[in-house]
Formats: sequence, structure tokens, C-alpha cells
Amino acid sequence: MAVLELRHLRYLLAVAEEGNFTRAAEDLHISQPTLSQQIKQLERILGVQLLDRTGRTVRLTDAGEAYVHHARRALRDLAAAERAVHDVQDLSRGHLRLAVTPTFTAYLVGPLTAELRTRHPGITLTVKEMTQDRLEAALLADELDLGIAFAGTHLPGITATPLFTETLGLVTGVAGGADRERPLPVDDLAGRQLALLSGDFATRGHIDAYFDRHGVGPRITVEANSIQALTEIVRRTDLATVLPDAITHDHPHLTPVPLDPPLPTRTVTLLKREGAYHSAVTHAFARLTHDLVRARGYAPPR
Repeated sequence: MAVLELRHLRYLLAVAEEGNFTRAAEDLHISQPTLSQQIKQLERILGVQLLDRTGRTVRLTDAGEAYVHHARRALRDLAAAERAVHDVQDLSRGHLRLAVTPTFTAYLVGPLTAELRTRHPGITLTVKEMTQDRLEAALLADELDLGIAFAGTHLPGITATPLFTETLGLVTGVAGGADRERPLPVDDLAGRQLALLSGDFATRGHIDAYFDRHGVGPRITVEANSIQALTEIVRRTDLATVLPDAITHDHPHLTPVPLDPPLPTRTVTLLKREGAYHSAVTHAFARLTHDLVRARGYAPPR
């Protein structure tokens, strides 16, 4: 008599996600006949049809939808159990899965990684850059241990711990401006040519809202979806941009230009899944992050 095994669950989830036996078999690195036979075996064990194979794509039946929901949760809980078993309290080894929203790659990921290597060289790290909605969904799916993003309305099940207050400012290259004794009135930006982050950055929405609020319409000459590209453009042209002050402070070839009124601040938070298993590595990285933002002099959260 066939016995339910973990591979049955993984095979079913692969077919459900791809909607196709051929692609699912390729993803799993097994033959299509083997995959089909294993799914049929699972259906015989459960005594119910899980997949509708009659259409152009393979779809879950109602029973399949219900079963897959619990199968995903079971595999997630088993993965957490494996991490708990292998968790080493002395931090001599371990692994952390971290994601950040894009601007933090430019000024926070490097120092955090360096500090982690200094304190716990045996710990390995996976870092991903993604939008905040994807980050929170990945935390809920147990694909991440921690995330760094902005405070706001979070998905149910996400816990946010404030880290620091991020400030934004107008920036020019060294040749494009000089330190001012008085802040630049925002009205002076009307018609000025700027290079800004593209609309897929949350920071861009924050900047546009500021300009709209004050009725100012600068000319957006360049849009870039890379902060590195943006800093190079501003460095080598007379264009100005808007960046987090922490990035400006790390680049000696950029010159901050205070604005009046200043751009609104944002609270940066450390995100995790409520009720999830948090390893010794996760707790250590959270402590390290709080220590680092204080050491670097970032404004405390408001």
C-alpha cells in the first residue's frame, strides 16, 4: 500500500503553480511520466481527484484547492522545524534570509553585512531587493526571516519594529551647487531640471507628493531605476536629484542643498512574520541592526 510522502506534496504544488505537467517536471528535474504517476498515486491515497486535466491547462479541483492550502502550510512548518533543529545558539554557524526595499541597498546592506561578518563570520546571508508588498508576502510565506522597509499599513501577520527616521534632501554634484547659508525655497525648484528615481520606487511617490503639496512642477529630465546610476548622473551633470541623506553623506562628490520646507521624513522598520520561529541568527541580526543605526547616527524613530 502506497504511503503519503513529502515528495507527493512538493510535486502537487509544482503542478498547481505551473498549470502544466511538462514545466513542473522540468522544475523538479524528473520525467513527466514519473510526475504524472506520483500525482495519480497521491490521488489514490487520498481517494479524491485533485487535478482537472481536461482543459488546455491543468487546474486544481475544489478538493485540490483545499488540499494545496494545507500542503503549503505543512511544508512551511516543516521547513521552520528543520531550521529550529539546526539552529546553533552560539552563532558559530547559521543562515539568514533578508530582504530590503530598493533604496536600502545603496546605504544599509553594505554596513550591515560588514558588521555581521565582523561579529559572526560563520553565518551566511541571502539578501534580496524587492518592493514592500512582495517583501511582506514573502515573510508571510516563510521565504524570508527579516525585512527592512518603511512603516505604514502592513499586511495582517506582519510585525514592524521602528529602526530610525530616514530624511530626504535635494542633492547636486560638487560642480552643480555649493553649500548654502539658507535653505532653498521649494518654489525655486519650479521648472528646474531634475534626475529622479523612477516610479517603481516608493521614494519617488514620496517625492512627487511633496512637490504636488507645494504646487511645484520641476522638469524631470532623467528617470533612473538605479541609485548608482542616479548618483553618477548627478555627479557628472548640472542636474539635481532627491536622495536619502544617508546616501548623500556616503558620497563626497554629492552636495546636499537644504530645502524649505524640508521633505517629510519616513520611519524605517524591521519587519518579521508574527508568530514565526525566529532563530538565534535572526535575533542576533535584529540586535546588530539596532546597534548599527545608532552607531551611524541615524535619527531615532519618531
